[in-house]
Amino acid sequence: MSKRQKEKQIQKEKLTGFQQTISIAFRNEALLEQAFTHSSYVNEHRKKPHEDNERLEFLGDAVLELTVSHFLYGQYPTMSEGELTKLRAAIVCEPSLVIFANELRFSELVLLGKGEELTGGRNRPALLADVFEAFVGALYLDQGIHVVQAFLEKWVFPKVARGAFSHVMDFKSQLQERVQRDGAGGLEYSIVNEQGPAHSRIFVAQVHYNGDVLGEGTGRSKKEAEQNAAKLAIESFQNKEQGW
Repeated sequence: MSKRQKEKQIQKEKLTGFQQTISIAFRNEALLEQAFTHSSYVNEHRKKPHEDNERLEFLGDAVLELTVSHFLYGQYPTMSEGELTKLRAAIVCEPSLVIFANELRFSELVLLGKGEELTGGRNRPALLADVFEAFVGALYLDQGIHVVQAFLEKWVFPKVARGAFSHVMDFKSQLQERVQRDGAGGLEYSIVNEQGPAHSRIFVAQVHYNGDVLGEGTGRSKKEAEQNAAKLAIESFQNKEQGW
């Protein structure tokens, strides 16, 4: 077996293992191979027919915008357009895409040219973010939008639900909008406890509505604690609406 044939076999085995990890089998494996083929690799193998992932990256960027927008629209019914836009931007930005790519070990799957490899391209944030978009584009072409949504529901959306992007979300405004739909009465926030030394204080906040405690949250500042209390109150409302 030639060196080239051996490289091809190793890549095929890696991509087979990857498909097992995500529980998705590509119908057209050439699309999957293309998603993980960097332009530097194509430039060094011009005698062989290869396509880089740049066109798939273009498509995947649009597919991500749509699927993330769809998820956020349904997940946060009281969030304003501006807040939805800000949250979507935080999810699809380069640092976030790198986190998703690293969790799936994309750096081990990318085919790079020797020059790109030697300069650390395999772990370059921009390259990994582009590969994630290219993979989404390939998955969309091969399996359709519903499989892309299912993939994101497993690997991306749980992070949103767990509050990984809560730094750009205003839960207090969302909660205020929600209670205003239900009638009169205002929200009140109170700090009910402070813990830890002065340089590392932890605050505990409660949010009240008509005398009832809707949620209790903690944070390293009073503002953060109040936001977390509002977040838990919103989750409690959602759970009741879904019959949980």
